[in-house]
Amino acid sequence: MSRTRSVAASALGVNRRTVLAAAGAVSLSAGVGYALRPTESQAATTAPAPGDEAPVARSRQAAGAPLAPSTKGTTVASVAAPRNGSGYRRLGDGPGWKRVVRTELAAPKSGREHRRTVLAAFVQFTDLHLMDVQHPLRLEYLRSHDVHAWRPHEALTVPGAVSLVERVNALRGAPVTGAPLHFVMTTGDNTDNNAHSELEWFMKVMSGGRITPNTGDPRHYEGVQNSGLKLYWQPGSTTRDQDKALGFPHLEDFLAAAVREVRSPGLKVPWYSTVGNHDALPLGCYGSHGDRYLAEAAIGGRKLMSVSAADAKKLQDTIKYAKDPKATGYRDFLEAHARSMRSVTADEKRAPYTRADYLKAHLDPAHQGLGPAGHGYSSANLDADTQYYAFRVSEDVIGISLDTTDAGGHYDGSLGTAQLKWLDRTLKDNKDSYAVVFSHHTSKTMTNTRPDPARPKEKRHGGAEVVSVLSAHANVLAWVNGHIHKNVVTPHKAAGGRSFWEISTASHVDHPQLARVIELTDNKDGTVSLFTTLVESAAPHRTDYADLSQTGLAALYRELAYNAPGANRTLAGGAADRNTELVLKKG
Repeated sequence: MSRTRSVAASALGVNRRTVLAAAGAVSLSAGVGYALRPTESQAATTAPAPGDEAPVARSRQAAGAPLAPSTKGTTVASVAAPRNGSGYRRLGDGPGWKRVVRTELAAPKSGREHRRTVLAAFVQFTDLHLMDVQHPLRLEYLRSHDVHAWRPHEALTVPGAVSLVERVNALRGAPVTGAPLHFVMTTGDNTDNNAHSELEWFMKVMSGGRITPNTGDPRHYEGVQNSGLKLYWQPGSTTRDQDKALGFPHLEDFLAAAVREVRSPGLKVPWYSTVGNHDALPLGCYGSHGDRYLAEAAIGGRKLMSVSAADAKKLQDTIKYAKDPKATGYRDFLEAHARSMRSVTADEKRAPYTRADYLKAHLDPAHQGLGPAGHGYSSANLDADTQYYAFRVSEDVIGISLDTTDAGGHYDGSLGTAQLKWLDRTLKDNKDSYAVVFSHHTSKTMTNTRPDPARPKEKRHGGAEVVSVLSAHANVLAWVNGHIHKNVVTPHKAAGGRSFWEISTASHVDHPQLARVIELTDNKDGTVSLFTTLVESAAPHRTDYADLSQTGLAALYRELAYNAPGANRTLAGGAADRNTELVLKKG
C-alpha cells in the first residue's frame, strides 16, 4: 500500500506532501510534523448505499513548526502519589512511570529512533462523565448496597475536565516525537445522565466558555451532599457521616464553590467526538423505548435519595441482568418509593437529550472552537439518524469513529449490521491509508445484542465480529476506546501477518483520572510504532483545603477520587498498559 515516501528532513521526518497540504494544495485534517488546524471541514459520513464509496471528511490546514520532544506535564515525568501511609491519604508529587516496549506483534529494530517519521499525534479523552449531581433521576442511593455507586468527588467533574483541557493546551507537542498535537478525540461518556445541562457543559469545556455547573435553585446546591444522610459525605456539615469516619475533611464552603461559575479556555487544537452509553441512554443503561415518565421526572421537583440495601441490590441486579432493561422498570421502582422522595427545585434544563440533540449541539457554530465544524459529525448524520463517521487525520492516516451504544438498553454495546458493513467498506476504500478506529466500548464489552427499537429487524454484532473485520484489513493500526475505566493495551494478531493494538484508557472520573497521548510513527524498517503516554490534569498534586478556586477544586477532585470508598486501585493498569511503545509490522 502507498505510505509516506519522502526523505526524512530531521530525526523525526517531514512529509513534503504535508507541506503542500498545509499550503492549501491538498485538503487534509492533519500533517506529519506540523501543527495543522482545520478551519473548515466537510463532515463525516454516514453509511452510503450499497456499492457507493465510503467518503472521508477533510479539512483545510495551517502549518506550524515542529517542536522538540518533551515529557514535561506527562506521567513519564511525575505522577500523583500518596504522601502518608494509611487512612485518608493526601497526595503529592511521585515518580513517573517508565515506558515499556511491547513486542508481541513485531520485533523492534535497533536505530529506529533515528529513522522514523511521524504519521500523526493526537490525544484521547474518555469517560469524562460530566455530571449534573442534583439531577432527580440519579442512582446515588445504590450506595447503600454498593459503596462505589456514588463517589464523593462527583460534584467536581466540570473543574476537573477544564483542568484536563488546560493540561493538553500546555503540552509542548507530542512527548516522544515532538510533533504538534493534531487533535483531541473523546471516546464517549462525555456526559453522565443524558441531560441537556450536561451536554451544554461538555461542549463549553471542549470549545471554551463560561459554565455554571448548577441546576435547580440557582442560589444553592440541592442534593445528597447537604441531605444530612450519613450515607454520603456531607462536606459542609459537622454530621459524622461514613466518609468523614474514613478521614474525609470538613469543608464548609465546598458545595457553594462546586456550583460556582467555571471558565474553560477551550482546547487549542481541533477536537472530535465519539458517543458512549451515558451520552445516548438515560442513566447510561435504559433503552430509548421507555415512556414519558422518566422524561417528566428528570425535570420535576422530586428526588429519591435513600433506599434500603435490599432494594438497592434488587434495582442494581435488574440493571445488570435484565434481558430487556426498559425504562418502565425504573418507573415502577420510583413509583414504589414515591413517599421517600424529597422536594427539589424543578428545572427543564435536566431534560434528556436525543440522538438528534447530540448531533445539533456538535454542529452548533457557538461550540465550534478550533473546529472542525461538527467535530466529526455532519448534517448527513442528522438526515440518516447515525452517529458514526470517518475523517482524514493526515496524508497517510484516517480516523474512524464508531457508535457502539445499543439503543435497546444496557450499558454494554454492539454494532448494527449497516454500521459493521460501513466499517468494512470504509477500510477497504481507504486501503492506501493507515487507520485508527475509535469507539466507546472495548472488544470485550460489546456483548449486548438487543435489537435497536428504531431498527428492530437489524442484527447486532459483538466485539468478536468487530475484531474479525479489523483483522481482515492490513491498514488498521489501532482500536482506541474506553468504557472500562482502566488502562489496558491488548495485542490482536490475525492470519497473514495482519495485526493491530487495542488501546483502552482509564476514565477521568475515577482515579487515576488520565488522558492518553498517542503518536504514530513509520520506523522506515518495515515496522510502525505507536507511542502511548498518559497525562493527568494540570491541577497541582498537592491540595490546599483553603483553596476552593477553580484550580484548587480540580486538585481536590483528584485527591477525593483517590480516597473514594471502594475505589479500584488497579485502574491504572500495569506498566505495559501505561506509557508504551507498541510495535507493529507494516501491512
